[in-house]
Amino acid sequence: MPALRAVLVGLGHRTACYAAYARQHPDELTVVGLADPDEQRLARFADKWSVPPEACFASGEELAAAPKFADVAFNGTMDGEHVATTIPLVEAGYHVLLEKPIAPSAAELERLAAAVGNSSAKVVICHVLRYAPFYAAIKERLVAGDIGDIMHMHTTENVSYHHMAVAFVRGKWNRREVNPMLLAKCCHDLDLLCWFKSGTPPTKVASFGGRHFFTPENAPEGAGTNCVTDCDIERECQYSARRHHVDNDWWPFYAFAGEPGWEGRDDEDAQEQGDQVKLDWLAQSAYSHCVWGADNDVVDRQSVIVEFADGCVATHDMVSNAARATRRLHLVGSGGEIDGDLEDGRFTIRVPAATEGEEWTEEVVEVEVKGDMHGGGDLRLVADFLAVVRGEQPSLSTTHLSDSLNGHEIAYAADAALRSGTVIDIDARG
Repeated sequence: MPALRAVLVGLGHRTACYAAYARQHPDELTVVGLADPDEQRLARFADKWSVPPEACFASGEELAAAPKFADVAFNGTMDGEHVATTIPLVEAGYHVLLEKPIAPSAAELERLAAAVGNSSAKVVICHVLRYAPFYAAIKERLVAGDIGDIMHMHTTENVSYHHMAVAFVRGKWNRREVNPMLLAKCCHDLDLLCWFKSGTPPTKVASFGGRHFFTPENAPEGAGTNCVTDCDIERECQYSARRHHVDNDWWPFYAFAGEPGWEGRDDEDAQEQGDQVKLDWLAQSAYSHCVWGADNDVVDRQSVIVEFADGCVATHDMVSNAARATRRLHLVGSGGEIDGDLEDGRFTIRVPAATEGEEWTEEVVEVEVKGDMHGGGDLRLVADFLAVVRGEQPSLSTTHLSDSLNGHEIAYAADAALRSGTVIDIDARG
């Protein structure tokens, strides 16, 4: 079977990450078209992927209006553009791999779901954690019935202090109108809860939390307005943009994307620049703003309680400012429990023993963890998407649009519950 032809829409870090599959498996995937409003970025990607000018477009809508010349589209546009760009692609006959979150509101989610329902296109959502070996192995054990029917679920995402600072205090996702924090950061985790429940819909949502830490009132004595230009305590501050992005070279695809000389696909592609050049870039960008005075309004902590139709209760905690970024879970079923830590690459299955001198038996499962941010799930997701497009049997992890709606409904309801102080009833899909 010939390689599937792909167009890349929105030439950011995530799209480039997924497109890397074509480098590793040219017999399965080839990049033949591009769309992005940034002319310089478009030119760089065209050179990297040898895409001719006639296959380069200023937007996904413009690409979709041209005669169809590929099989699939990887949509990595900004969150608020997902629906507006995906609908024309679907109507033009492209199968779409769509970056999360799907849509910033329930109304937009419904609009996309209707368009996909009226087409023959396959739309797979980039819920990459389903494809991480850690979570895939847990799902296999749940399907096998190793702990019986799930009665309670508890998941936690501990967001590191530097990720919180770069993305959600200073960066692209620091405003609620762009996306509520749970939708922007934790829609993977909410999707996992719904995936573990295998079609049992969530029915009620409550939520607590707020923005209580990254506020002007908590600024320490000596803090300025900018890490690079006017801060007396920058060298000792754990949120120093200089320390994060220059000294340690963390998050360059956020802090320096679009700057001259930074090529932007991933860390290895970045052209070497001197520290002073990077500091000059930072000084003129939002990524050096003091975290205590940034223009942010998203929560810096939030807990969600979800009740499912069968009585199962789930909690998810978004914890910012952690020293170590981790994802943890504890699932309790009618016949046992599973608990584990993604970053440790290990989970434990315990079942009641009720024998003399023993309360339980346990099995420790070691799972391979890759060095990427999603536990090795990124390229496994792409492989599964291509298999679905080829008509092969979907895997246990396959994230069709219809499967992903409930997790987003929880996020919308949690934001409403937090703001109103009430329990929200949701009309989710089974």
